Amino acid sequence: MTTTTTATRTNTYRSLDPATGKLVREYPALSAAEVEDALARAHAAFPAWRDTPLTERVRCFRRLAALVESHAEELARQSTMEMGKPLAHSMLEVTTVVDVLTYLADHGPALLADVEATVPGFGAAVTRREPVGVVLGIEPWNLPLYQAVRAAAPNLMLGNTVLLKPAEITPGSTLLLDALVHEAGFPEDVYRTVLLSTDQVSELIADPRVRAVTLTGSDRAGSAVGEQAGRHIKPVVLELGGSDPFVVLDSADVPRAAATAAQGRLLLCGQACIAPKRVIVTDAVAEEFVAAFTAVFADQTVGDPLDPATTVGPLSSTEAAARLQSQYDDAVAKGATVLVAGGRLPGPGAWFRPAVITDITPEMRVYHEEAFGPLGMVYRVPDAYAAVELANSSPYGLNGTVFSADLEEARDVARRLDVGGVGINGWLAAPSTLPFGGTKRSGVGRELGPVAMDAFANIKSYATA
Repeated sequence: MTTTTTATRTNTYRSLDPATGKLVREYPALSAAEVEDALARAHAAFPAWRDTPLTERVRCFRRLAALVESHAEELARQSTMEMGKPLAHSMLEVTTVVDVLTYLADHGPALLADVEATVPGFGAAVTRREPVGVVLGIEPWNLPLYQAVRAAAPNLMLGNTVLLKPAEITPGSTLLLDALVHEAGFPEDVYRTVLLSTDQVSELIADPRVRAVTLTGSDRAGSAVGEQAGRHIKPVVLELGGSDPFVVLDSADVPRAAATAAQGRLLLCGQACIAPKRVIVTDAVAEEFVAAFTAVFADQTVGDPLDPATTVGPLSSTEAAARLQSQYDDAVAKGATVLVAGGRLPGPGAWFRPAVITDITPEMRVYHEEAFGPLGMVYRVPDAYAAVELANSSPYGLNGTVFSADLEEARDVARRLDVGGVGINGWLAAPSTLPFGGTKRSGVGRELGPVAMDAFANIKSYATA
């Protein structure tokens, strides 16, 4: 995912309408005194929140899930207004927020239960997950509500307190969420959105009261934050970019594979780290697949993201659209074949019509870079062995997909993909019930599922003789 967290020195957060480029609202970044006050309050709130009975934390989670559900349209419209994705995609984002909260409410107590062990010389021994203090979350713009909850919810269930820095273009979404968190009964200082400059982020990472850092963003942002966290010997989770392979083998259900690949690639107007960005198809089914895949891209309706008929809205910013156009132009100039013509649309706003290219070679930027937008890329290979080799040639390793009617073959290919998760005959995305994270430049650590709290817990052992 792309974020400007470490690329700019922000004094003002500016929410722009991606459809028109017009300013929606400005939000001042916090002053030094305000940052200190927020950190001091989160640090002071930690002991009481840590000792709050787990049953009360669960009640807060259930109340928050209900409030998010009842405010779904307001939250979704805010996310769409700031980020540009179709309203239906923002409604799906709100649903995933409820899923994460409900999963932790249902399973948090069991995940936090003591794990008994046998230790020679001791009568009883247990391992326990205990909170550590203040956690700083640095989150992107493509799913501002979901990303905030994915970072904060496991920590809040564990007993940590959270300061959440949103992207500079989507502060209104997370500030709306703050109000619901407090209405749900969470104490005021255990969770808060903080509008920080880059320098202030660095200062918080260095502060001993901040015990851990989690970031979702670009690999460039992850490198900077990971380096700073390492310098201060703090645990960090980095969920970074992706260029996920979508492998279609000889025996695949081709119509289903093509529909799934296109749907995943166009989600959030193509601005998702987990989108299947590189479709790798064996020669035996390539013609059939390309015909079905390109038909979906050619049939998209680009327009007002609040219009129910729209399937692709504007990209998040004119900078994002210009970056994708530059990658597209580079590929075409170096010999890529255009299967569906697309690209920047004239006029104001960050409009980019979906496109599909093939005959992609290592000389092209898109072969190595993450293409963050509705650009479909199809690679043809002779067999499963070549598909794995191509899939693993990327510097990224977030998720992958394999379609094949031969499950033994599909599982073998899935095992050899150097990624954090694989969907077989279905696109996995990031369900709340499974660990999520990648390899290589896609980051370190895992979020969600039964391990969601582990990165920010003191996994502490007790033994009684």
